[in-house]
Amino acid sequence: MTRPCAAAAVFLLALLATTAAAAGGREKRAAVYIVMVRPPAAGVNSEWYQLRILATALGSEERARKALLYSYTTAISGFAAKLTLAQLASLRKQPDVLQALPEVKYSLQGDKNNNININN
Repeated sequence: MTRPCAAAAVFLLALLATTAAAAGGREKRAAVYIVMVRPPAAGVNSEWYQLRILATALGSEERARKALLYSYTTAISGFAAKLTLAQLASLRKQPDVLQALPEVKYSLQGDKNNNININN
């Protein structure tokens, strides 16, 4: 009777360990976010300014440089960065961060002749 109970206990412990590891992995999984920030003051380099905001949230300039994918300076003031959920939460607390949205990829749909219907 003790062998089946011991086997069941070992199985349950293994199952719990696997579930906990999977949940922890989701928290550390990074995704790309588009972050819009207040424009920098006149004369301040936009890329330097954006890197400072990201470095403050991530704890170091090295981490910020690794996370930064692209710096937007023409149409919007902001950047694209690869962040975990914890890093995103820290970044959203920064006073100069206006909005942080997950990257969305769109694809055009066409027919066999590559005609795109934009009326739908």
